Amino acid sequence: MKADGKTVQEILANLPAERAEQFNKLHRVIVENLPIGFEPSISYGGLGYVVPHALYPSGYHCKPSEPLPFAGISSQKNSINFYHMGIYSNPKLYEWFVNEYQKHSKLKLDMGKSCVRFKKIDEIPYDLIGELMKKMSVEEWINIYESNLKKGKANS
Repeated sequence: MKADGKTVQEILANLPAERAEQFNKLHRVIVENLPIGFEPSISYGGLGYVVPHALYPSGYHCKPSEPLPFAGISSQKNSINFYHMGIYSNPKLYEWFVNEYQKHSKLKLDMGKSCVRFKKIDEIPYDLIGELMKKMSVEEWINIYESNLKKGKANS
């Protein structure tokens, strides 16, 4: 589901009324805990948290005109989704998140590779998301990204 808006503020202002409070709170928690260097932005038509071109001029290899994505949130038909590339690319961080999730939520974790789906939007573990956001610096993310990019080219 593509976000309705061309700026972060427009996306936040155009959310469905039944999700606006939870989505805005999730956005605030993420922004308050973003390490220095990451910034909120429009990323692939949605709300993202990215490494801006000013810090990483190459941008995202699939679409260099886009800044390097790191995390994002979206309002889907049946859930609010949270995306975090660090838990997808760092096995230790993934393991930490899965173990900690049980301590922060009585619900079963509904997760894909980098996507956590919150179907019961009144049960979003905001504190856990805040902790997760602090766990990877811009430098660490760029190093992981470039390391994986080189591996991919070596396998091509």
